[in-house]
Amino acid sequence: MLKVGVIGLGQWGLVHLETLMASSQYDVVGVFDTDPIKMNHAVKQFQVNSFDSLDDLIAACDVLNIVTPTENHFDIASKAIREQKHVFIEKPVTTSLEEAKRLINLSHEAKVKVQVGHNERFNPAYAQMKGLIENPLFIESHRLNEFTPDCMKISVIHDLMIHDIDIILNIVNSTVKKVSATGVAVVNGTPDIANARIEFDNGAVASLTASRIATKNMRKTRIFQRNAYLTVDFLEQQAEHLKVDDEHGYQPFTMTLDLKNNVKKQLSFQRMDVKPSNAIQDELESFADAINNNTSPVVSLNDGHDAMLIANEILNKLKLTNTLVE
Repeated sequence: MLKVGVIGLGQWGLVHLETLMASSQYDVVGVFDTDPIKMNHAVKQFQVNSFDSLDDLIAACDVLNIVTPTENHFDIASKAIREQKHVFIEKPVTTSLEEAKRLINLSHEAKVKVQVGHNERFNPAYAQMKGLIENPLFIESHRLNEFTPDCMKISVIHDLMIHDIDIILNIVNSTVKKVSATGVAVVNGTPDIANARIEFDNGAVASLTASRIATKNMRKTRIFQRNAYLTVDFLEQQAEHLKVDDEHGYQPFTMTLDLKNNVKKQLSFQRMDVKPSNAIQDELESFADAINNNTSPVVSLNDGHDAMLIANEILNKLKLTNTLVE
């Protein structure tokens, strides 16, 4: 079993801790947090060992699970990597692209595995649908959250939209040509709702909307490609596939379209059979598999860097359009 330590015991850190303790691939050696109240709470709730310092926790583990505020990610991860420990690090990977590049170089030198916590890659609805995605031409995503005070600690781009940025970069096999964005600050001085448009060199276009002041939560992506329309509901873990094909006689669950010049097409609709699963559990188990089998993590440091690159460009576009109040 891999000896794992958890640093950062906020709400998300406790989710990781509980998930790791239930895994057959990990042995939780202990936890650390600079807030003694949070650490004592975790010790009592989960009956785990606590460490007096980060250095002691790193020395005791094979894998460090980092679930701290983003501004601490680089210092903690770089220290663990230099000690040749594997690292799981929550998104956003770091506060700057330069820090992300330095972590990439450090991990190569130390020959350790690092995975970034873009957990929507492991959403069962997305996993079920991904094999049907071929050369998407237009992608529309909406990620809306009800307001909570804690959401103001990080931009809506880095907190919410970055999930969909990562998904889009994962399915569009092309380089980004142009990014534009607009946003509105409703509650505070930074945008609470934002829309970004990403254009790719192969002609694909993605429109992303993220909001932290919605009346209800939504995490839905619609994908349009030649002869197909696909939807992924990340929140409800559902996926649907509408396919357009040449007519091949009567088929059940299809609709025939009579087009011009005696051309007929068939529309077939399928609701995918998605087996619900826990994306956090799946991403952590996947990381253990990558370590044990010496394979590349599903979400690499490069992926985390690339998602943050586009997220930062979107923020810069918001500033240029004067929608971001300093």
